[in-house]
Amino acid sequence: MVKMNVLSLFNGMSTGHTALDNVGIKVDKYYSSEIKPTAIKLTQHHYPDTIQLGDILNWKDWDIEWSKIDMVLSGSPCQDLSNAGVNVGRRLGLKGSRSSLFFVFVDILNHIKKHNSNVLFLQENVGSASREDVGIMSRELGVYPVRINSELVTAQM
Repeated sequence: MVKMNVLSLFNGMSTGHTALDNVGIKVDKYYSSEIKPTAIKLTQHHYPDTIQLGDILNWKDWDIEWSKIDMVLSGSPCQDLSNAGVNVGRRLGLKGSRSSLFFVFVDILNHIKKHNSNVLFLQENVGSASREDVGIMSRELGVYPVRINSELVTAQM
């Protein structure tokens, strides 16, 4: 049985690991970059073998065999992209301090591609991002997004 080595950026409470479990993809090593203590605690409860890496901004210091990463999962912050909540009327998009972390994900992905050109990736984000920001993200990643209504699995649309 083949097992994957996964790097999950902005890991949250490990929904990426849960999704892989749900579709039968086996994980060998699961690296997590997350800074919120409650999310880390929940991850370690459900997936105690998760290797915690800390802040994404320190990625160049991580002790990882980059060539052995098979998949990168990313759910970079959406607060500056979303039209919901506190950002109404003042969305900064990818120029915002939180959502600009998307570009750190891109740097990490490109670094891994130098060592493993077959690496897979999934970048999740909010559907209400501006067309301009979606275009920027698409050009950076070399693909256009597949839009999936989260209503299929959550209370959100």
